[in-house]
Amino acid sequence: MSDTSSALRIVWIYPDLLSTYGDQGNVLILRRRAELRGIRTEIVHVHSSDAVPVEGDIYLLGGGEDRPQILAAERLRADGGLKRAAERGAAVFAVCAGYQIIGESYGDDADNPLPGVGILDIRSGRGETRAVGEIVADVDPALGVGRITGFENHQGRTALGPSATALSRTVTGTGNDGQTEGAFQGQVLGTYLHGPALPRNPELADLLLRWRVGQIPPLEPSWGERLHEERLAAAL
Repeated sequence: MSDTSSALRIVWIYPDLLSTYGDQGNVLILRRRAELRGIRTEIVHVHSSDAVPVEGDIYLLGGGEDRPQILAAERLRADGGLKRAAERGAAVFAVCAGYQIIGESYGDDADNPLPGVGILDIRSGRGETRAVGEIVADVDPALGVGRITGFENHQGRTALGPSATALSRTVTGTGNDGQTEGAFQGQVLGTYLHGPALPRNPELADLLLRWRVGQIPPLEPSWGERLHEERLAAAL
């Protein structure tokens, strides 16, 4: 944010369509880790009947079933607010169905390709088997996050285009294709990880904060760090 006196605006996109597996926890942990550092926050809930505001700082999308996913993609494309926000430099964090629909295209339940929002150079379809269970992956060293953990439950398979970079390399689990998990492009980041992902991976939450406010002081380890280590130990 250029104006550090203003509140950090965290925008939760379509909780009525995209909010499976407790993904709202991503909103809560971002607010908590920001406020522990003295950063004021404003949470904006945007339902599918609402216009998406362009002047947010971090936009969050969760997972959803096939029909809600299609509705969300259609409405986000028609609205245009999320794409304009990303173009002006906002951070975007999208999970599972949300991850797929911010890409160039994704598959419906019959694997017919449908257009996405087009802010991440990925294309998703359906695999022959469903990926279910714990996943562990090593994040691209350029992001300074380390090893992440989460829960996946999806039949999607995702291919990255030349403008996107794999978020991480899988240690266990499937992710995009059994080798990589998630993708990022500028300050747009997507992943298949539920858990929710940010409470289970505090360094990933802090990455989003750094993207918007610059350097942030470290926090004393707490339950989030303990949960991260416990889930890693259980999955390996």
